[in-house]
Amino acid sequence: MQSPDQPILRDIVLIGGGHSHVGVLKSFGMKPIPGVRLTLICTDMHTPYSGMLPGYVAGHYEYDDVHIDLSRLAVFAGARLYRDEVIGIDRAAKKVLCRNRPPVPYDQLSINIGSTPQLAQVPGAADHAVAVKPIQRFNDRWLALLARVQQSAQKMTIAVVGAGAGGVELTLAMQFRLRNELKALGRNPDDLTFHLFTNVADILPTHNPHVRSRFDRVLSERGVIVHRNAAVSQVFDGRLQTTTGASFAADEIIWVTRAGGAAWLQRTGLALDSDGFIQVTDTLQTVTDPDIFAAGDIASMVNYKLEKAGVFAVRQGKPLTENLRRAVGGVALEAYRPQTSWLALISTGDQYAVASRGWLGFAGAWVWRWKDWIDRRFMAKFQDFPEMLASPAAATSAHNSVKLSQEESLQAISAIAMRCGGCGAKVGATVLSRALSNLHPVDRDDVIIGLKDPDDAAVVRVPPGKAMVHSVDFFRSFIDDPYIFGKVAANHALGDIWAMGAEAQSATAIATVPSGLEAKVEDVLFQMMTGALEVLNDANCALVGGHTGEGKELALGFAVNGLIDDNPARILRKNGMQPGDVLILTKPIGTGTLFAAHARLAAKGRWIDGALKSMVISNRLGAKCLSEFGATACTDLTGFGLLGHLVEMTRPSGVDAELNLSALPLLDGAEECVAMGIVSSLQSANVRLRRALRNQEAMVKHPRYPLIFDPQTAGGLLASVPADRVEACIQALRELGYVHTVAIGRILAQGEALEPIVLIE
Repeated sequence: MQSPDQPILRDIVLIGGGHSHVGVLKSFGMKPIPGVRLTLICTDMHTPYSGMLPGYVAGHYEYDDVHIDLSRLAVFAGARLYRDEVIGIDRAAKKVLCRNRPPVPYDQLSINIGSTPQLAQVPGAADHAVAVKPIQRFNDRWLALLARVQQSAQKMTIAVVGAGAGGVELTLAMQFRLRNELKALGRNPDDLTFHLFTNVADILPTHNPHVRSRFDRVLSERGVIVHRNAAVSQVFDGRLQTTTGASFAADEIIWVTRAGGAAWLQRTGLALDSDGFIQVTDTLQTVTDPDIFAAGDIASMVNYKLEKAGVFAVRQGKPLTENLRRAVGGVALEAYRPQTSWLALISTGDQYAVASRGWLGFAGAWVWRWKDWIDRRFMAKFQDFPEMLASPAAATSAHNSVKLSQEESLQAISAIAMRCGGCGAKVGATVLSRALSNLHPVDRDDVIIGLKDPDDAAVVRVPPGKAMVHSVDFFRSFIDDPYIFGKVAANHALGDIWAMGAEAQSATAIATVPSGLEAKVEDVLFQMMTGALEVLNDANCALVGGHTGEGKELALGFAVNGLIDDNPARILRKNGMQPGDVLILTKPIGTGTLFAAHARLAAKGRWIDGALKSMVISNRLGAKCLSEFGATACTDLTGFGLLGHLVEMTRPSGVDAELNLSALPLLDGAEECVAMGIVSSLQSANVRLRRALRNQEAMVKHPRYPLIFDPQTAGGLLASVPADRVEACIQALRELGYVHTVAIGRILAQGEALEPIVLIE
């Protein structure tokens, strides 16, 4: 992992979390190169291992057994993980173009995105068939089919198009699982009928006759109807048609035919083969651009004709890593020579497998156990992380130094040198102006002097009948994506304004950016401020200025001004709670423990993804809704945690509160993380407020008890609402997108006890 004092000199960007790239990430985690940063761009937090997918479908494995958690792997590798869809490459500017975020600069780029189903070639297939590739998206459709079979009492026909190893193996796995599900429900498994379509005479055409005959026999014994020389020419809703004119009814159509390259590659100018795959040399560099590499299914080696098999993607991970290291070090690259034959272990669904290599073929339950051992050993490499090297200096390979141009060398010396304090720690004016030049804050008539003006301070007007609301927030980044961090930081800072029932008017930023080459500093600043500005602009809040300095860690905060009616009765405050009110919360809690676990490689990627999605939900509409339903008090949940903020409300209101622990909305994984004893560094300070609890001894063993102290970032709104309006209020909030809104307690008249909060299960 990169030292915080090590300036970034080179960026390697990885598009896709395929089998080759997970090997690159693991290697860089074990042996990083000082000054080299990895960024992974992918659409999913978990990448499936194709070799275990049939076993997962058959029910032999759980989801986490067969998926590599890219979030944990990226943390281990010291890599940034950007969850987005790539839509192109600007090779002239050396930037990756994404659908939902600013372009991502690279020095070396690698593509490992697998193949894309070419459904458009068959009319109706894109609308009515389920493609296995990309297999990350297949899981949702498979689970939907599984539920459909379980819930329907009708007979069902499933058609699989494609009888290569993938199609045959998936057919047998689905049949095994679904028949077992029907048996468990006391239903007739023969209510399921499977059809397998191939456009040639033989199934498994790339394997030897002995292996093909074995699977012919298995398919026949299990009642799978095989249609040979039956290319599918058109797909309809519930029906498919072959080139012979035959028509077959099917309740579900699974597409496992040969796929091709993603459509966006056509616009990159990279040389592609006839199927749209990227042509690469023996060094895995594209034949068009030596700074762009490709591996796995998406790569087409010009000197070797390889099957689209996972074994090659796995094997290419090591030479790809080596050549990426050499490329950033300015060292000659090495050629990769793939094996001419390989061992394929093809399962039959029922923990039995057939081995195939060249003319060789053998089978048995022991082959499946052998395959299981190989697959689990592979997955363990990405689930159990060893200790990393003690420091970047420990990376001692000959090509582990970075070669820079003369101008870059001077910048690097400047970046590494002892940094000045005071105003000398500011980010350079040129870098700052370039980074800000593409930012466009909203224009407001009441901003007289703002960001685009050269003056020393902003000037804003307070309209007649309005009062000014001020708030400030600042914290260091807890995630590796500056764009998402910018969105969260801006959302967090605006939270206090919304909680008061005000509208945001203007914001002044304060940012700290790690030192480095000018281009690297400029990009981080641009990414972060782009994310922040999207949130500010959406809130009609004008960014009017700020200050940017250098520091060890990325950090961002805002001083926010808001406007509110100049009438104290219209202001939402913390001190208005009334006995009989119902306490509601608009977002789930658990960000503190989740990101503490994330830093320790103990949180699942989907947990972190869910937390970030919650953090970027604005409280603006929620606060307006609460005001309309007569909320008597309101605050936003931040660092003091649920209990701390509740105490801030009950004490000035002169009331007590009853908090229902079982009703608390939790982020996925939060309860699991606190059960492991993982809490935020702020937890201990918040726990001191346990003296406010009237019955903590009885509740301390409740699994959710630690979460009332958990500090939140960009948390939800905690409000008290009159009981006769609470159901309608909760329904309205859910319709606005606050889907986790629930009642979590009630407000009581103040008792004689010193402790104002009562916990119940």
